[in-house]
Amino acid sequence: MKVGMLTAPMGDVSIEGLIDFATRAGIQAFEIYAHKSAHFDPDDVDMARKVAELCGQAGIEISSLAWYGNVTAESQAEREAAQSHLSKLLGLCQAMGVQVLCCGAGLPPSGMSKEDALRQLSLPFYRGLVKRAADLGLKVALENWYATNIQHLGLWELVFMEVPDENFGLNFDPSHLLWQGIDYLHAVEVFGKRIFHTHAKDTEVVAHRLAWVGNQAGGWWRFVIPGLGDVRWGAYIARLRSVGYNGVLSIEHEDAALGREEGFLIGARYLRQFV
Repeated sequence: MKVGMLTAPMGDVSIEGLIDFATRAGIQAFEIYAHKSAHFDPDDVDMARKVAELCGQAGIEISSLAWYGNVTAESQAEREAAQSHLSKLLGLCQAMGVQVLCCGAGLPPSGMSKEDALRQLSLPFYRGLVKRAADLGLKVALENWYATNIQHLGLWELVFMEVPDENFGLNFDPSHLLWQGIDYLHAVEVFGKRIFHTHAKDTEVVAHRLAWVGNQAGGWWRFVIPGLGDVRWGAYIARLRSVGYNGVLSIEHEDAALGREEGFLIGARYLRQFV
C-alpha cells in the first residue's frame, strides 16, 4: 500500500509545490481534486497531461481524480452540471493514465428518502457513467460520506444490486461509519471486492460529551487525522489486505485542530508504520 493525500486543501499550491511537499512528507500518491485550482484545471487537457508527467517524473502516483459534486441536486440545472462534470472527468482520467474516478452518490432532495434518491436520480446516472468508464478501462468509486445517499451498508447493498458492473465500487472511508456504530471492519469483508480507493480519515468520539447529551445531539464526535481518533488502523489495514486491497490510503484532512501541512505530516508519519 501507499500513503496518499486528497489535494483539495492545497488548492492554492502549484503542482510543483505539491510534489515538493509530498516528497518532504513521505506521501507517495495524489488524489487530485478535479476542480479549478493552482495545480489543476479540469478544462485544460494540456495542463492535466503536464500534471501527470510531472508526478510520474517525481515517482508520485495519481491514485484518482476526485470530485464530490451533488449529482442528485434539487435544482435540475445544478444536477445536470454535476453529472456533466463527472462525465468530462472520464476523458481526463484517460488522458492522464488515471484508473479511478472518485465521486459522490449525491444528497437527497427535500422530501425524498435516500433510497428513493438512489433509485430515481443517482443510479440512473451512474448506470450510464459506469458503462462509459468500462469502455475506457476505468473504475468509478463512490465515497461513503454519511450525508449522501449511501449513508449505510443497506444502501451500499442496493447500489450494487442495481448496478452490479465490476468497475463500480467504493472510495471507502471508515470515519463515516465509526460514529454511526457501523462495523467498518465487517464492511471491508462484505464489500472488499468493491473497494477501489480509500480515504484515510479518523473520527474521535468524545465520550464525556456523548454521555452528557446522548447520540441524538451534536458535538460528540469530530473528524481527525489518522491516529488521533478511534479507528483501529492496524486492524483496518490488515482487513483491507485480507480482501486483496493494495492501493492507496489517501489522507483526507478535515481536522480543524491542525494546520494544513501539519495535519498531512502527522497523518503520513502515523500511517507509514502500517505500510
